[in-house]
This record gives sequence, structure tokens and C-alpha cells, in this order.
Amino acid sequence: MKLHELVVATHSPFHADGSLAAEIVPIQAGFLATNGIKTVFITGSTGESHSVTCTEKLLLYDAWAAAGSASGLNVIAHVGSNCLEESKILARRADELGFRAISALAPSYYKPGSLAALIECCASIAAEAPRTPFYYYDIPVLTGVTLPMERFLLDAPARIPTLAGIKFTNPDLVSYRRSLDVAANRFDLPWGVDEMLLAGLATGARGGVGSTYNWAPRLYLDLIAAFSRGDLAEARRLQSVSIAMIDAIAATGFLGTAKALMARLGVPVGPARLPLGNPSVAQVDALMERLLELGFEQWGAKPQPAKPGELIHA
Repeated sequence: MKLHELVVATHSPFHADGSLAAEIVPIQAGFLATNGIKTVFITGSTGESHSVTCTEKLLLYDAWAAAGSASGLNVIAHVGSNCLEESKILARRADELGFRAISALAPSYYKPGSLAALIECCASIAAEAPRTPFYYYDIPVLTGVTLPMERFLLDAPARIPTLAGIKFTNPDLVSYRRSLDVAANRFDLPWGVDEMLLAGLATGARGGVGSTYNWAPRLYLDLIAAFSRGDLAEARRLQSVSIAMIDAIAATGFLGTAKALMARLGVPVGPARLPLGNPSVAQVDALMERLLELGFEQWGAKPQPAKPGELIHA
């Protein structure tokens, strides 16, 4: 399999009190499909993975299996956890549901101290989903695990027959290029740093997995198109817009503010859970003004229309 496309890292939806709101998943799925997305990556970093219980993740898996099928979306489930036994439970369920792939980041409390230990962790998870392609999720800024990914691609296939590649959320472009050289046409390395998509494309990326694709897919599709036709000036301009957008959202706490933005677009995914914070209504109003200044009406996602009687919370 190859993720040569924009893959959306979805938010885990919560009610205002912080409880799981799995009933919102069909709204998310419909919104993303309407905006041209074909594949979603659920319960990952954007989905506040470490703040969601195993039971809640299983409920989200079931909800996305149904909603993804109804909206024509492929589903990739993140199954990583600090508890490998929990990861195995999640991997088995993803396999049973026929998801497109699974992915797992490294344990980040007791960290694997060597490449061999990391591979064994991944192999124990992947073995529970023998019919499902497996992506390692490299995100050292959050896990604190920094190991050579080109060596992972050389050594891991012997232990992980279902290895499809690496979700590369690591700004180290030298490591990425080394990994692409090793991967050749055998493994897939979707890029995972939205504010560096142009750099990823120039280094060899063919697709990406990101959170900002939730509300700005047209911006990135235009960026990719500009790069592909050799219009670097336009590609750079659009990457600058992406960076300005991300800076504006991050100014009041990225995930909480991103979820508030989704609510303004008609997808009420609720607040972020502690320890993350959430913006005030006034801060979201200011954000919307800034996004409009940046051209959001031209490149932003089309809002999800509210159904009669449906209350959309900001």
C-alpha cells in the first residue's frame, strides 16, 4: 500500500464535559469526504491518544469502521500505547474490522533503549493484526525516542512481515532522505510535518499525514500541485500561508484551538482533554479573523451544514 495522498489525522470527539462523543464521528467522516479526503488516521497524536482509554479507542474504532464505510473513507488506526498489551488488543480489533492499516509509536515512558528493542515492540503489536499493513510512527519530539529509521527499514522486515513503512513525523530531512533511499519502492514513508510539507516533497515525499488537512486540504493540494508543475514561488507562498495558519492556531494552544476551529466549521469535536488547554470564545473569534486575512475562504475546508435542530458548539 502507498499513502500518496493527504491523509487526515482526526480529532477524538468529546462532549463539553470531556466524555467521549463517538456519535460525532459520522459528522467528521461526512465533512472530510465532502472536502475530498479519502483516508483518515484515527486515535493518533491529533486524536489525543494518550488521553483516551483503551475502551474509548475501541468505541472509536467501531464508530469509524461504520462511518468510514458509509462515507467511502479508508481508516488507519493508531494502536500505540505505553502498555504493549493494550496495543495488542487494539491491533486485534483493527484487524477484525478490516482497517486499511495500523500504526504505532514507540512506548515513551519506559522507552526502548535500542533499535532491536523498538523492533521487538513493533513486531509484538503487528503480529496481532496479521492481515493488516503496519506503519511505525516516528515522532521523536513526543516520544523522546530517536533511533535511525534507515536501519529500522533494513532490520525490521525480518520480524514484521506486514511492515508497510514509516509515518515520518520527524523534521530531520537527512534521516528522511536516508530512509527513502533504503525504502526504494518497497516501503512507504508518508511525511508528517505539515509546516514542512514543501521540504518533505523536495526531499522525496509522495504523500502526508497531518492534522491541518482537517480544515485546509485545498491549501496543501494547491501546494503539491504548484510543486509538481515546478512553480516553486507559488509553492513557497502557500507553505508560508500554512506556517502562518499554524502559528495563529498554536498561539492559544494548538489542539484545543484546532478543535474549536472544527466546531466553527460545523464539526463539534468538543474540547481537548487535560493536560491540554482550550481557547476562549474571544480567542477563537480572533483566530477566525486572522484566518480570513490569510485567505481561508479560498483555501479552507467547506463548512459542514448543520441539520435542522442540530446545535453546533463553538
